[in-house]
Amino acid sequence: LQKSLSEIFGADKYSRARKEVLTYMFSRPMQMALYFCTGILADESLFHHYALNVPFYTHFTSPIRRYADIVVHRLLSASLGARSPITMEKEAIQKQADHCNDRKMASKRVQELSADLFFSVFVRVRP
Repeated sequence: LQKSLSEIFGADKYSRARKEVLTYMFSRPMQMALYFCTGILADESLFHHYALNVPFYTHFTSPIRRYADIVVHRLLSASLGARSPITMEKEAIQKQADHCNDRKMASKRVQELSADLFFSVFVRVRP
């Protein structure tokens, strides 16, 4: 697939834009990861990461980026004994996870609409 796409990108002044748009459009259908509280879910198979093929997986980045990452850092620190235990109930943590998922979904939708608009303008102005 990558070889085929590389041939389509070309080498003209639009090749970089074409590459970004097409790469985005091909990765768009991939399933988006969701935040959840492990204490709420009884089925541990839901903790599995398909692409990495590991049974238990958590993801986080720098805690300065997103609220969800701050929560994950705090929970991991507490579980390792590096800080005091979290006093939030698991239902409250799940409510925060749901809110983060809603915001992430809204952000993704705006990004998709923006890309669609860019692509439409790109196709319209191209001879």
